[in-house]
Amino acid sequence: MKRLLLAATALIAAPLSAETVAITGGTVAIGDGSQPIKGGTVVIANGRVVAAGAGVAVPAGARVVDATGKWVSPGIVAGVSTLGLMEGYGMSETNDLSADKSPFSAALDMSTAINPTGQRIGVERAAGITRAFVIPSAGNTMFGGQGAVIDLGADMDPVTRPRAFQYVELGEDGMGPAGGSRPAAYALLKVALGAAANPASADFASKDALITRQDAEALAPVVRGTQPLLVHVERAADIRSVLALKKQYPAIKLVLVGATEGWMVAGEIAAAGVPVIAAALLDLPEKFESIAATQSNVGRLAKAGVTVAISNADISEGPYESYLAQYAGNLVALTKIPGAQGLDWGAAFATITSKPAAAIGMDGEIGSLRPGRRADVVVWDGDPLELSSAPTAIFIDGVAQPTTSRQTRLRDRYLDPVEKGLPKAYER
Repeated sequence: MKRLLLAATALIAAPLSAETVAITGGTVAIGDGSQPIKGGTVVIANGRVVAAGAGVAVPAGARVVDATGKWVSPGIVAGVSTLGLMEGYGMSETNDLSADKSPFSAALDMSTAINPTGQRIGVERAAGITRAFVIPSAGNTMFGGQGAVIDLGADMDPVTRPRAFQYVELGEDGMGPAGGSRPAAYALLKVALGAAANPASADFASKDALITRQDAEALAPVVRGTQPLLVHVERAADIRSVLALKKQYPAIKLVLVGATEGWMVAGEIAAAGVPVIAAALLDLPEKFESIAATQSNVGRLAKAGVTVAISNADISEGPYESYLAQYAGNLVALTKIPGAQGLDWGAAFATITSKPAAAIGMDGEIGSLRPGRRADVVVWDGDPLELSSAPTAIFIDGVAQPTTSRQTRLRDRYLDPVEKGLPKAYER
């Protein structure tokens, strides 16, 4: 174990540098909703994408990576994740998701707790995940705090954008922390936004104050429209209540998370210009607020004109972001089922690359191979939406990354059943 930890630490600390790289001959998926391009080339330099597509010239002096027979794509973006905040369940000392006993809620800044040496980071990076939106959980109120966008690079500087959005739980998950009912949650939300919009009218000194000055200050960018407000909400009626916030605060940049019954009000969501980071393929009424769950939710939202990404929200415990490619592939499969609404390959892949980035206004930076974007590039041994495919090379900000993790090292250690002088745990 000690040697494993030392090896992991050495890997994180190893100096890495961006370089000019031309990845040639592969099937290139831009990630912007367009269809794959066979025999394409991707050029990256100075940590950014220079060009991607057919007929792209290889710059002089570039390191050439032959991707013939392989696929090249942007890295997968995990739209709702706990990566960097939690290592496992049942271990409170590794869990920084929520703060039930804190006097603060909206003011909590998740970027201060990101652990880039966590084992889950390496595992998910090896599966082609290169960026994640780290989401807090609701604590003493339905406000979780300020989430962060991180990269999964093997270095000690994981935060791409701190305080990238504010996160709030409504519906069933927000009722309890807010006082026990939906009306209580919406009342607290309106009081909080009102204090943020006009702090002079709030009595923060009162022992009965519903929000602290620090929380109100943290919500001020939301009211001004400079920080997105991600709202976890599922049932159609709750979605409509959230959309109504834009009438009072037209500058607010709302993003719906989950939205299992979003298809029922897809036209209203599209008309409001609100993007959705949806639960990928829920089709069972596991809660009273998701009785109308259907696998066609994402397809119907997209058909209505909603910018829709998919995530692990409400689907799996833990940050198993490697499932996202499977979920996107299933969206393609739905197009072959009579009566179902899915997405074509390009649109499905975009739900785990450029669409989550667009939802929070970062599609100019991450999520695709368009020129100027951060060079998060993955070379796959096959179609990235097929279960049998795996990355053979990974770049984050143009820097080559390890494709191994603690899991792969343990697997390789115990593949050899031959007994030696010392137990397997003592091997490198």
